[in-house]
Amino acid sequence: MIGRLRGVLVEVGEAECLIDCGGVGYVATCGARTLGRLPAPGDEAILHIHSQWSEDQGPRLYGFLTRDERRAFTLLLAIQGVGPKAALAVLDVLPPAELAGAVAREDKAAVARANMVGPKLALRIVTELKGKPLGEAHFAPTAPGVHVEAASAPPPPSVAGEAVAALLGLGIAEVNARRAVDQALIRLGEEAELSAVIRAGLQELGR
Repeated sequence: MIGRLRGVLVEVGEAECLIDCGGVGYVATCGARTLGRLPAPGDEAILHIHSQWSEDQGPRLYGFLTRDERRAFTLLLAIQGVGPKAALAVLDVLPPAELAGAVAREDKAAVARANMVGPKLALRIVTELKGKPLGEAHFAPTAPGVHVEAASAPPPPSVAGEAVAALLGLGIAEVNARRAVDQALIRLGEEAELSAVIRAGLQELGR
């Protein structure tokens, strides 16, 4: 079973990428957020891989930039009604740490923003992920009658999160906003100021 790929990024499509590892080309299906954060073709890329096998399609590889993203994908697939496309869609709108926060808050609406995820499936995802560990994040269950905010103070908003929110306020689709902010942070660095990230994000979007 393939768990990791390291090689030269050959091409990036709408839903997958091709990585050349020692002369063998591997096609990995990825979410839009992952595809938007890949290096330029010709550069080295590293993907953490979730492998699947089916009788009709044979082997399928799903690629992620971090182990936490792969772990979250695996946990989502274990939920009834969540297939690979829906799991990738959830991670496109909610990276692992944000998904953990939504589960802890029982924020079904946040999960339901993902394509292919309706209110009933969002409720099932929130319910079944409670108490599941995810790297540094944790899908913490909420005790009856106790708000998560009362037990622990929420983390301060990140520059990336605030920049995405600003772009959403301009009517930009969430997947595109996250991709633009990710690219802006790659260019400017994680310590960049919010205003600079927003400007760079708009430049990425051609606005």
